[in-house]
Amino acid sequence: MKWFSHKVLLLLGWRFTGSVPDGKKMVVVGFPHTSNWDFFVYLAVMDHLHLKSRFLAKRGLFVGPVGWLLQRWGGIPVDRTGGTTLIETAVGAFRSEEEMVLVIAPEGTRDRAERWKSGFWRIAEAAEVPVVMAFVDGKTKTAGFGPAAMIDGDADKWIADAAVFYADLSGLKPHNRGPVAL
Repeated sequence: MKWFSHKVLLLLGWRFTGSVPDGKKMVVVGFPHTSNWDFFVYLAVMDHLHLKSRFLAKRGLFVGPVGWLLQRWGGIPVDRTGGTTLIETAVGAFRSEEEMVLVIAPEGTRDRAERWKSGFWRIAEAAEVPVVMAFVDGKTKTAGFGPAAMIDGDADKWIADAAVFYADLSGLKPHNRGPVAL
């Protein structure tokens, strides 16, 4: 599916930019997340950069053929009803794998959100891995990776840098794009 998404988007005039930072483990922030189609753009970027990536999804989706596809595409099932939190599940996956690229949409929704959820930050800090800014921009048909930085405890500085990076990026459905804010 990654290969197919990549080829279709290239045929539609999309460009992929950026490069993978050094290191075998990272949290990738995918913003703006404004449409269900973002998932296929994300798959295409991963194919273009030759990355095997992972993502979090609720355990209930991992049943039958859809569950098999989600696992094949890198899904990590999260059970939010048990005693283990999403953060613990993700950090546990980082600790158990030699290489891991975890992609997270910080808004937690495809609709407009006024604030980002802090899970990506807490996962990266606890797993001691960098956060990479990734993007989808429908108006320029561009997607890819931007800068990477370790979480240093200064949320205000990091989010200010992210706001500058993402300032002109619209996503696929610009009306669903919210502000860059924790």
